[in-house]
Amino acid sequence: MLLRSLGRATRRAPRALSSLTSMTPSGGVHGSQKSVEARSWRQKPLLRVHGDELYFKTGSDAVKLLVNEAERRDHDKPLFLKQFADLVKKLQPVFDRSPKYAWLAKILLEPERCVSFKVTYIDDWGNARTNRGWRIQHCSALGPYGGGLHFGRHVTEDLLRAQSFDATFANALTGRRLGGAAGGANFEPSLASEAEIQRFCQAFMTELQKYVGPGLDLPSMGVNCGSTEIGYMYGQYKRTSTNLSKHGFGMLWGGSVPHPEVHGYGPVAFAKHYLENKGDSLVGKRCLVTGSGKVALAVADYLVKEGALPLTLSDTSGHVYEEQGLKPAKLEQISTIKAERGARIGRYIVASTTARYNDPASIWAVPCDLAFPTNSGELDEHAAEALALHGCTTIVDAGYAPTTPGALSSLKKLGVTHCPFRATLAIGNALAYTSKEEQIIKADITDEIDREGRRIFEEVQRSAAEYNARGDLGAGAAIASFLRVANVMASHGSV
Repeated sequence: MLLRSLGRATRRAPRALSSLTSMTPSGGVHGSQKSVEARSWRQKPLLRVHGDELYFKTGSDAVKLLVNEAERRDHDKPLFLKQFADLVKKLQPVFDRSPKYAWLAKILLEPERCVSFKVTYIDDWGNARTNRGWRIQHCSALGPYGGGLHFGRHVTEDLLRAQSFDATFANALTGRRLGGAAGGANFEPSLASEAEIQRFCQAFMTELQKYVGPGLDLPSMGVNCGSTEIGYMYGQYKRTSTNLSKHGFGMLWGGSVPHPEVHGYGPVAFAKHYLENKGDSLVGKRCLVTGSGKVALAVADYLVKEGALPLTLSDTSGHVYEEQGLKPAKLEQISTIKAERGARIGRYIVASTTARYNDPASIWAVPCDLAFPTNSGELDEHAAEALALHGCTTIVDAGYAPTTPGALSSLKKLGVTHCPFRATLAIGNALAYTSKEEQIIKADITDEIDREGRRIFEEVQRSAAEYNARGDLGAGAAIASFLRVANVMASHGSV
């Protein structure tokens, strides 16, 4: 039961105990707290709302208070609310053991900076076109902001609030000094010519360069923003700024993406170490992959390298299914097709005598052992049930939040393992944001990915076990990343 009081002084703890600088635990990253100290934090109001002081007794109470406060502040941002609620619910055992962390979760409700700006460019007919751009810098506790740029009619401030929030924790697991951010514009590249895309990117960066740079914010690739768009933006960044990034640091690396495949290799590396921990391997496993962009193709490529059988790829027009697996030559054909802007995956069936197109009608009905969804919010509870029915035992997020909260509940009931995006995406980010002057050579990239994958999987698994959530990789990733951010925030004081 949530306790309320109208500001009675007798309920307030001594002023000296209210400093966030006293919150850093002495027992390492997951330091413990004495019960007396825990009680002192519970005697303080977590929130003050319309004159009411709101207290909590249990971690469950703290979660309810935080979720309600998020809904009160951002009721018009359902995507952000969904991701915030998903994270704090997994932190319930942290709040039970150390109530002080609820105050740090409350601070993380608000981004440090939210910038919206106009982007105007000239189209091929000489007309002025205007779009809206954003950069949301959520948390810089660990270091410079880092996060993707996304273009498309689907891009909204709500989406970017959610992604910048999650980037904070995905980047925390990289072990790098990197904060969380997200940005982009409601510009649709598929409806523009190459010349219009270049002019738009230049106009976008003219404004964005005021808020990014080495030591401040390192934008990265995202949906509809690949190496071509990044190159155009970096060219404009050079023209408008003298504070250029070192080659190999973040995405202001000189206009060329050194290893774009790492974001697809990461989820496969996580799945590999998860299976090895169970005494199994990827060899011979039938793997369903959604999407057909750079990330999806990299997922399929690395699955082949590990001896697995990627069965499918898809886009908005449908999916292709190779029952015996997509071999390297076939992946190369699909890559060539998709390199043409706006091309559809269905063209692949002309080049293959064994491919099936939209057969079965739903991609989730393809029999498989593992699934690698790459598109946000595409795997709902019905898809989860269909996958389990057709033999899938493990879902590995290979994109930003592809598995909905409803699907997560269904997977838990069905006994299907879920590998969360906060952990799987951290592996690629750990290499994408390297600060080395020299780039990792192509031959060594799989070794680096494997090493990061093992480290992150072990940290996630260890954190889940420590907080009595053994086997729950989602909880382990949320707890490990939150504690890494929260402990540094505590040392900075009330900022």
